[in-house]
Amino acid sequence: MSELDPRNKAALVLMGLLVVLTLVEMGLSYWENRKYYEKRDTFVNIYLTSIAVVTNLIVKTSTFFMLSFAYQFRLFQIHNVFLYWFVLVVVQDFLYWVLHYTGHYCRLFWAMHVTHHSSEHFNLTTGFRSTVFEPFYRTFFYLPLALIGFNAIDILYAYLITQLYGNIVHTQYKVALPKWYGWLFVTPAHHRVHHASNIPYLDKNMGMMLIIWDRLFGTFRDENLPEPVKYGLTKQPEDMGPVNIIFHEWKALIHDVKLAPGFKNKLGYLLNPPGWSHDGSSQTARVLQREYEIQQLSLPEEQKHSA
Repeated sequence: MSELDPRNKAALVLMGLLVVLTLVEMGLSYWENRKYYEKRDTFVNIYLTSIAVVTNLIVKTSTFFMLSFAYQFRLFQIHNVFLYWFVLVVVQDFLYWVLHYTGHYCRLFWAMHVTHHSSEHFNLTTGFRSTVFEPFYRTFFYLPLALIGFNAIDILYAYLITQLYGNIVHTQYKVALPKWYGWLFVTPAHHRVHHASNIPYLDKNMGMMLIIWDRLFGTFRDENLPEPVKYGLTKQPEDMGPVNIIFHEWKALIHDVKLAPGFKNKLGYLLNPPGWSHDGSSQTARVLQREYEIQQLSLPEEQKHSA
């Protein structure tokens, strides 16, 4: 290990720490009978992670090539090493937020991202429930980093750092953190909201490491509803086998596109948010949230949910 590049050492240590934390959480969950884990769900998470690893290996060369090619046309060069890494991690995290936002507000991308949200459980292995097709398009969102002046290997390391952070916030254990921390960084409470299917929580808190993007762009929500968080999708697929988990939304999308009248409506199903329909037969999360808020206003004060 002494011969490894310091960045490789750091990556191995961080991944090892994530594995240890996962085993500890799993053990505590069973010991305390919290039922955070379920065997079949955990095996599906591991299976999907394995597919994602293979997919990443398949596209690794093309990813490196595209980033390196774009780097030739870089517009800037940051020479201070500390400023270099600070800007790289912050901008990379913002571009991930853009990628993640696209995955929630464009149904074509949601058909790929939905895999990650399909579990009705929430634990550290849920973070491994990968969007298996994401490696095929993720690089295009990170090309601006190469144009700004960051080389390919550093971009990949920055992604690894934020990805590992994003994994450790997949926990139902209550973590005591100072208030200032939750203003800047994603916390487990923030990410529990993100994985919830409660209507007010839909499409919220999409940051990987920094929560400031959600606060700036109106997608932030505290974990503050009186009822428990319900994890998973608003409509769970009947078949929770790993193959159907990957492809069920593709099937539904293709079905809707085929039946839609006219090219404009067909395109609408691809590009509009999940739930959009040409005839109003289904609703987007934003429409559901507006109706929810109107319903809350009509309730007696003592029955209203905290907003």
